[in-house]
Amino acid sequence: MRFWRPKKIWRFDYDEKEATFPPPSDAVTDQVGAEWTAKEYDGFVQRHPHTPGQVLKAWMPFAILSLFVLLWGLPPVKLAMNLATTPAFRVVLPDGKVRPGPPGWNVLYLHNAISRAAPVVAKPTPEAARYDFNWLSATGTGCFLAAVVSGLLLGQSPVRLVKIFWRTLVRMRLAMVAISFMLGLGYVTRYSGLDAVLGLAFTRTGWLYPFFGTFLGWLGVALTGSDTSANALFGSLQRITSQQLGIDPILMCAANSAGGVMGKMVDAQSITIATAATEQVGNEGIIFRFVAWHSVALCSIVGIIVLLYAYVFRSAVPHGLQFVK
Repeated sequence: MRFWRPKKIWRFDYDEKEATFPPPSDAVTDQVGAEWTAKEYDGFVQRHPHTPGQVLKAWMPFAILSLFVLLWGLPPVKLAMNLATTPAFRVVLPDGKVRPGPPGWNVLYLHNAISRAAPVVAKPTPEAARYDFNWLSATGTGCFLAAVVSGLLLGQSPVRLVKIFWRTLVRMRLAMVAISFMLGLGYVTRYSGLDAVLGLAFTRTGWLYPFFGTFLGWLGVALTGSDTSANALFGSLQRITSQQLGIDPILMCAANSAGGVMGKMVDAQSITIATAATEQVGNEGIIFRFVAWHSVALCSIVGIIVLLYAYVFRSAVPHGLQFVK
């Protein structure tokens, strides 16, 4: 079967004429088990335009997903869901005050058992370790509910949705195991002090710190898989180090996030999800070797831009909101 053909074909005089293909008649089955007649595929028999209703129906799942992600990202909505469904999210002490620090249960033998000291932090600070089971306010829950609503509006039966969900679990089983280990690695690097040691090594670069500080964010995302986690790990270190070196701390905190975006393509979680979605499980190493140099090159470009902002275009770094009238 042919899915595409060029608009114009150039041939030499001695070439044979284009071969003719009989019209397709077999049904086509997609990856989720749905069957389609060949005539419904553009380019096989005859192209047919899509009505506005069909176009809106095709875009409907993306609109629903955007709406759910937007709602799940609103702080009041997230706080309300956590207070209603997450145990130990907000604990009131006997004196009537709300317990400080992150929500959740204290992890035994780890909560406040490790302290960060200078120069990583301004003063010795115990590292909190609390488990917060925010199952409803997690972004993944919003995406799951968006998929359920979209499936029902598209005419799928509940039984059909359960079968699709089960096939997705089977297909993503290895990726989920890999993601779990990578998340665990992120916590190990945090509570073992490995992130602080690596961060302090970057501070030895002196005036080149804006360039290598960008790679610090790259390293954080490559280890944890999350730009948010990388900012949480190295954000305070970036601020303190930049203040010691006389560099704008706002610039370096932004560089930490920008460098982390460049490290997303070498993140093991992203690679395992991509291989599972495209049925290339087992090719993770090949993909990593292919994109590693691209990631380093892009992060280097961002590092050079940060250098220019640090020493040449200092006034271009925004400080606070500025409204143009």
